[in-house]
Amino acid sequence: MKKIFLFSLVFLVFGCKFYSFTGASIPENAETVQVNLFVNDAANSIGSTFEPGLDRDFTNAMQEVLINQTNLELTGANGDLIYEGEITEYRVTPTTATAQQTAAQNRLTVTINVRYINTNNEEDNFEKRFSHFYDFPDTAQLQSVKSNAHDEIFERITQDVFNQSLAKW
Repeated sequence: MKKIFLFSLVFLVFGCKFYSFTGASIPENAETVQVNLFVNDAANSIGSTFEPGLDRDFTNAMQEVLINQTNLELTGANGDLIYEGEITEYRVTPTTATAQQTAAQNRLTVTINVRYINTNNEEDNFEKRFSHFYDFPDTAQLQSVKSNAHDEIFERITQDVFNQSLAKW
């Protein structure tokens, strides 16, 4: 009985190295993850604006997801798994109109181009755009909803990136 218990315990401990309870399937031989600064190129897209600090905030959000949902160690260089890319769009657009031809609701959209590199298995590598939005009333200024909007948008995009790269959804 004692041998069965010890075998089960060893299997559980070593089995969790490549799987987490979040559904992530950590690639074999991957122990570290590197998240490079996501460059803010949003001002280069027509109709998009530059939001100072967005690059830092998104990079931090991506690091948080990977730290919280995997057992990978965050590193600044030579990571087994590397995330990098650019913020390509930061745009506010009207979504609904009133009878007076004015906006009744606005939408903040953020688009991020992500490159995922698995240094141990090039077949897993990808480059893909991820986007999400946050709707807010026309009576509110972006400045007053920005914190909540960024939190919601970043949570959705980082989870989508995580699912694409590690959960394989």
